[in-house]
Amino acid sequence: MRKAVFPAPAAPDHPVWLALRRYTIGPDGAALDFTGRLARENGWSRGHAERVLDEYRRFAFLAATAGHPVTPSDAVDQAWHLHLTYSRDYWDRFCPLLGRPLHHGPTAGGSAEEHRFFAQYADTLRAYEAAFGPPPADLWPPAARRLRDDPRARRVHPRDGLVVPWPAVWLLSLAACLTLGWRLLA
Repeated sequence: MRKAVFPAPAAPDHPVWLALRRYTIGPDGAALDFTGRLARENGWSRGHAERVLDEYRRFAFLAATAGHPVTPSDAVDQAWHLHLTYSRDYWDRFCPLLGRPLHHGPTAGGSAEEHRFFAQYADTLRAYEAAFGPPPADLWPPAARRLRDDPRARRVHPRDGLVVPWPAVWLLSLAACLTLGWRLLA
């Protein structure tokens, strides 16, 4: 039986949220700052990485205040993974700001874990909406995409493969079919 889940408090004036809004990750003056590294490692624009970092701050607020386990979106999880590599910053500055340690625990697998993470993700989205309003759909996708599709993603180095977005594949296929059809008719 699931425990009752309560949403996180509204964020605007909460001391943890105020501290998170001012918090920066990593050393000042680094040639490649956290946001730049996040963008580079994920193939994102700097603007997209900045949005993800903002969502990571919101996730951290929920983790500290929601009163129940929370599950990040895949993009937010990428920021969390990278932040963990800044270990001194993470444990010495970030967790004290939250008022508690924030451990990252991967799934143990299996159907029970899948149900648990689906429930946690739904609880996270409810808490997010209570604290911040509706989450951006491009960074907080539906649970099935987050928990079934996104984990299948793999990093591909550009020298090792060609990554072509599906819309381009469809357009190229359509163009090839039309060209072939035109030649057959001619």
